[in-house]
Amino acid sequence: MTSSPTTRPRIAIVGIAIESSTFSPHRAGLEDFVQRRGDDLLEYYPFLQSEQPLRAAAEWVPLMQARAIPGGAVLAGAYQQMEREILDLLTEHGPFDGVFLDIHGAMSVEGMADAEGHFAQRVREAVRPGTVISTSMDLHGNVTQPLLEAVDLITCYRMAPHEDAMESRERTVANLLEVLASGKRPHKAWVRVPVLLPGEKTSTRIDPAKRIYAEVPVVEALDDVLDAAIWVGYAWADEPRCNATVVVTGYDTGVVTREAERLAQLYWQARADFEFVAPTGTFAECLEEAIASPARPFMISDSGDNPTAGGSGDMTWAVARLLEDSRVTGGGVKVLYTALPDAPAAREAAEAGVGAPVRLQAGARIDAIHEPQVTLDGVVEHVSDTDPVAGVVAVIRVGGLHVVVTERRKPYHLAEDFGHAGVDPAEFDIVISKVGYLEPYLYGLAADWRMALTPGGVDQDLLRLGHERIERPMYPFDPGMAEPSLSATVLSPRH
Repeated sequence: MTSSPTTRPRIAIVGIAIESSTFSPHRAGLEDFVQRRGDDLLEYYPFLQSEQPLRAAAEWVPLMQARAIPGGAVLAGAYQQMEREILDLLTEHGPFDGVFLDIHGAMSVEGMADAEGHFAQRVREAVRPGTVISTSMDLHGNVTQPLLEAVDLITCYRMAPHEDAMESRERTVANLLEVLASGKRPHKAWVRVPVLLPGEKTSTRIDPAKRIYAEVPVVEALDDVLDAAIWVGYAWADEPRCNATVVVTGYDTGVVTREAERLAQLYWQARADFEFVAPTGTFAECLEEAIASPARPFMISDSGDNPTAGGSGDMTWAVARLLEDSRVTGGGVKVLYTALPDAPAAREAAEAGVGAPVRLQAGARIDAIHEPQVTLDGVVEHVSDTDPVAGVVAVIRVGGLHVVVTERRKPYHLAEDFGHAGVDPAEFDIVISKVGYLEPYLYGLAADWRMALTPGGVDQDLLRLGHERIERPMYPFDPGMAEPSLSATVLSPRH
């Protein structure tokens, strides 16, 4: 089906998105995904609202997109059910001129080695041969040849933290509309870069990532180039597809090849220059610095169990250390800890009510590998059920330690997250959150900041995690490896 100049193209919106740590014992089921359909899905994208130019440029058919906060691998049955619905909807409501495929790129599914590559291929099979598929991804996703062969256009975020997530999706849609309008199909120049680094070492707030990513729009602005993208890859999955990648999309094979190889060389040459975005240390070291510092609030990232990177979120390792510290439990230091998901504990605290003394067993229901459940012997300071993600939220005070206990897994990095918990982090001496690099709200709040290199499913020390299936050699696992070729593979457009 090809649109005439007077006919708006029909474009379907579909996708499944989650970032999955294969080192986390968490398993993502259907209950972990927010599934949007119809108008609810269309309204998710600000650039497709009724007053926006892109809304009028096409007939949008929002079928289904499922999105979950990062976690462990997706249960096979859950994935299959979501995939089946999307494929059925594409068949039922087609034909389409285009598909906006909104994925993450680091979804792991039990029993699969390349979940997004498989999904994209199934979507391709479900639509007519001439349908143009344009794909939006997180820069911490992974790119494989099956994925690239299944889609016509592909791009990813250019900022970490991901302040440009919606901007990147808008670019995905704009590229799709441009290709549909022109009738020209671009080439994709693809380079696999054998480097695998955690996101906290590749933040675009600092060099060398800041400098390298600044080249991406420069490349995009060249004649005959439609898009350029650099993927850091996802460090906490042990899969052959996990590595950095460059893709430049455009109409001149010489230009896209040259620029893809240039960006790949920039990334490779900087491999040893990437550093953590904040001062780091053991949890004990970071806590000592925080207590001694006059800076308030002092932020500490409990990075090893970061649910925004795929951690189970209910590890008790850091909380156990805090409960052992009399300076904290004695009330000498006021500490906020977010968060410990434990549905029975959150409900028990809610039933007890604000002001009630409680003795709760909490945490380690999913990840008891590093530490068992902890006992919170304290007072209920707050109870709410207004958080649509966390469900029931309770704050338990043990001396100077305030632990946020939630019914469901929940990252805390937005002002409204703390609002639902009834706490103002600015009022605490130390705020400890299960995050890696600080999202904009926390970054602006912190008077000072340390990232604790704690254990967990998203351990920043990749070498102690024990990757076995990634393609070797790979930096930093093989620091003395020979220079890779970094030659681009050009995938010609399908007809």
